[in-house]
Amino acid sequence: MFSSFVPAPPALPDLLIDSVVRAALAEDLGKGGDLTASLIAPTARLSAFIAARREGRVAGVACARLALKALDPDGVFEILLEDGADVARGEPIARIEGLARAVLSAERTALNLMGRLSGVATLTRTYVRAVEGIPVQIVDTRKTTPGLRALEKYAVRCGGGVNHRYGLDDAILIKDNHVVACGGVAPALARARAVAGWLTPIEVEVDSLEQLAQALPLAPAVVMLDNFSVEDLRRAVVMAEGRVRLEASGGVTLETVRAIAETGVQAISVGALTHSAPVLDIGLDAV
Repeated sequence: MFSSFVPAPPALPDLLIDSVVRAALAEDLGKGGDLTASLIAPTARLSAFIAARREGRVAGVACARLALKALDPDGVFEILLEDGADVARGEPIARIEGLARAVLSAERTALNLMGRLSGVATLTRTYVRAVEGIPVQIVDTRKTTPGLRALEKYAVRCGGGVNHRYGLDDAILIKDNHVVACGGVAPALARARAVAGWLTPIEVEVDSLEQLAQALPLAPAVVMLDNFSVEDLRRAVVMAEGRVRLEASGGVTLETVRAIAETGVQAISVGALTHSAPVLDIGLDAV
């Protein structure tokens, strides 16, 4: 008998985060270091809380921890809310104690990364809640901030979303321009079949029911229905008869996402999760 246990999204290892955090710290510290922090005695210590200034979903706590540890390896970073937790306005997320210079020099890097990732998680959560009760997945895209893709896609998972491919080498995704360059949907899928590895999934984007009809006999793993009307999405689901998975994409908003989900597609990809998520306002306050 199968267990009903559903594992939580695995946290990113520090190895993947540390280089991003250190690059951000180096950008902020510049060539001469933190001139303002130099006004503080080298041995002075400071305690502070990182807290949300509005309600949201937490992501990126490790970024703040690594920012502090990079400047004060002996600093204390106590996590009060884990990634994936909902946070109320004013609620503390972490408690910090360490050398005052280090805490204040790390502050902006820590908050920038946490705010960005928590914003992505919060927007994703909003989309996921908008389709609650419907068997559909909210999926991200590659429309990410250069250098932050792994972190932003992790934040999507913290918000309850599902990751699409991470990069060009994850899967074959035949977009509209590939279709044109290959001479049509059928030739593009035939070439994909010839080069795909044993475990390489193939997805093709179509922009009409006619193109969907061309794709179905060739059985790609997924067909992306690009900018289809709700009515045409319903027709596509009937045409597919469960033979392939269907992904709705293009111009999805919070106002339209539930109607799209109700058509019966298996996934809805939303570029806005990463390219348009507002930053969650998070602050650091000394105590």
